Amino acid sequence: MISLSRPQGFALAAAVLAALVWSGIGPTDRLTWIMEVIWVVVGLPLLMLTWRRFPLTRLLYVLIALHCLLLIVGGHYTYAQVPLGFWVQDWLDLSRNHYDRLGHFTQGFVPAILARELLLRLTPLKRGGWLFYLVLAAALSFSAFFELIEWWAALIWGGAADAFLATQGDVWDTQWDMFLALIGAFTAQILLARWHDRELAGSGE
Repeated sequence: MISLSRPQGFALAAAVLAALVWSGIGPTDRLTWIMEVIWVVVGLPLLMLTWRRFPLTRLLYVLIALHCLLLIVGGHYTYAQVPLGFWVQDWLDLSRNHYDRLGHFTQGFVPAILARELLLRLTPLKRGGWLFYLVLAAALSFSAFFELIEWWAALIWGGAADAFLATQGDVWDTQWDMFLALIGAFTAQILLARWHDRELAGSGE
């Protein structure tokens, strides 16, 4: 299996940590920042602790790092106010800031490769239709769980959680979020399965 070298691992961790520190300096909404970056704060140490005992593929580590950066940026500005989203909104004459749509697409794309790797390495499951389906199901269930977290946040904090929910007035926001996660998981498997397989087999150089 092809995983990260020590310098590569340190470089990715340093980039994520630097972004995390930056994001914590004067975020737009402190509650949103905490709820977005908590996944990074918990996940990064876990990945570092398991790096020797259960290393992941290099592809998966890079995807996770990119996902962390996306969460960190969204946490700093809130998803509805990320400048990149406004630039795209103006460029394409869109009705809203779509950075959160990118976030939910990624919420399916990256967990799909994680689920695929764990299923192939830890279960007897082979490549094929059942693997494809179960990866989709895992990614969609993760997305649905995140939507439950948003619901609980709204119940607990009320209007204070509006920036975290980032619905921007769309009554179908929850459905769009889960649909985009599903599309992300489908796309990840279509685009990256062969690359992922090469790294799992140790032949990705």
